[in-house]
Amino acid sequence: MHKWSALTAVSIGTFMLLVDVTIVTVALPAISRDLSTSLGGLQWVLDGYALALAAVLLASGALADGHGRRRVYLGGTVVFALASLLCALAPNAGLLIAARFLQGLGGAAMLATTVAILNVAYSGKDRGVAFGIWGAVNGAAAAAGPIAGGLLTEHLGWRWIFLVNLPVSLLAVWFTVRGVTESRGRSDARLDLPGTVTFTLSASAVTFALIRGGDAGWTAPSTLAAFAVSALALIAFIAVERRSDHPMLDLHLFRKPSFSVLMIAALLTQAAAFAYLPFTTVWLQQFLGKGPVDAGLLGALPMSAASFVGGAFAGRFLQRVSPRLTIGLGLLLIGAGALLQARLTPDSSGRALIPGLIVAGLGVAAVLPTMASATLAAVPHERSGMAGGAMNTFRQLGFALGVAVFGSVFAHRLAGHHAPTDAVNHVAAVAGFVALGTAVLVLLVVRVGRPAWEATKPAAAPAGETVQETV
Repeated sequence: MHKWSALTAVSIGTFMLLVDVTIVTVALPAISRDLSTSLGGLQWVLDGYALALAAVLLASGALADGHGRRRVYLGGTVVFALASLLCALAPNAGLLIAARFLQGLGGAAMLATTVAILNVAYSGKDRGVAFGIWGAVNGAAAAAGPIAGGLLTEHLGWRWIFLVNLPVSLLAVWFTVRGVTESRGRSDARLDLPGTVTFTLSASAVTFALIRGGDAGWTAPSTLAAFAVSALALIAFIAVERRSDHPMLDLHLFRKPSFSVLMIAALLTQAAAFAYLPFTTVWLQQFLGKGPVDAGLLGALPMSAASFVGGAFAGRFLQRVSPRLTIGLGLLLIGAGALLQARLTPDSSGRALIPGLIVAGLGVAAVLPTMASATLAAVPHERSGMAGGAMNTFRQLGFALGVAVFGSVFAHRLAGHHAPTDAVNHVAAVAGFVALGTAVLVLLVVRVGRPAWEATKPAAAPAGETVQETV
C-alpha cells in the first residue's frame, strides 16, 4: 500500500466536493438561459448545496465514528457521483436544485470523515505534511471553482460542470479502496434524526430570511416569519442535543472557550474569504463584459494559486508557531486582502482584484490546515470525527450565510442606483472587517496545544477506537 494513498484519496474527494460549492457561479447566466429561470431563483443552486453540506455533516461525523470512516466516505462518494449525473440531466431549475441538495448530502458524508481519516493514517512529521497539503487543497478548491466552471461552461456547456465529477469520483473510490484503512471512534454512535432535522430547519430558515430580507425587506412578514422559525428550530435543536444519549454534536464541547471560538472562526472565515467571490464574478461578467473563462481566471486564480503554493510550503514552518498566532495572523491577511479589493473605481479593470486575492489566498493557506489541527487538539481523540464534522459544518454554513448576506448588500447598493463598482466595494469591505474582527477574537481567546501532527511518535489508538487493515 502506497504511503500517500490515503492522502490522495481524501484530497481528490475534498477538492471535487469543495469545487462544487462555487463551480456554478460563472455558469449561472448560461443555466438561466437554458432552463428559462431568473438568476435570483438560481441563488439556491449555490446555497442548496452548501446548506446540505452543513446540515448533515454533524450527523455524518458521528455516524462515521460508529460505523467506519472509510465506509461512510465511500458511500458518500457514490451518492455524490449519482447526484452529479442528475444535476447534468436536470430539465428545470427545481430538479436541478433538488439534485444539488442530494449532491450536498453525499459531499457531507465525504467531508465529515476527511480529518479523522488523515489523523489515523499519519503521525509525526508525515501528519504535518498531510494536513498542510490537505489545507492547500481546501483553499485551492474553493477558489478554483469559478475557473473550472468558466472553462467547462464556455467550451462544453454548463452541464459538463457536473458530468466531470463522474470520472473524478471513480478515481477517489479507487484510491480509497486501495489505500485507506478502516477506523472507528465510538462504537455506539447512531444517526441523530431529531437533531439533524431541527438543525437543517434552522439553517435553511435563516438563509431564506437573509435572502428574502434583501428582496422583500427586513420587516416583511415572510422575512420575520423565517427568522422566527429559525430561532425556534435552533432552540429545539439545543433541547434535543442536551437530552440525547447519542447527540450528533456534544454541546459540552462548547464549554471550552477555545473550541467555541474556533467554530465561530470557521464560520466567519469561510464567509469572509469565499462568499464574496460570486459577486466579483458577476461584476466581471455583467458589468465588464468578461466571458466565463476570463471571469473565473481574474476572479479566482490569484487566490487559488497563492493558497495552494502557500499551503504546500507552510506545513513544516507552522509546526513551530502557536495555532492561535497562525490562525489570527492568517485572518488578518484575509481581511487585508478583502479590503484591498474594496478600492475599485468606475475605471478599474479586473486586474485590480489580483493583489487583494493573492494576499487573501496566503491567509487562507495559513488558516485552514491550522484550524483543522487546532480543533482536534481542543477535543478528546475519540471525538475527532465529531469535531471534524463540526468544523466543516460551520465552514459550509458560513459560505451559505455569507452568500445570502453579501447578496443583500450587493443588491441594496445596486437598487440605490450606485455604480456596480460601489456595490463590489461594499461587499469586499464587509468581508474584510468580518475577517479582522474574527482575527482579534481568535488572538484573544484561543488557547490550545500545538497542532496534533507535532507528536514525534505515532499515538496509540485510544480506548474504544479500532483500526482495521484494508483488505
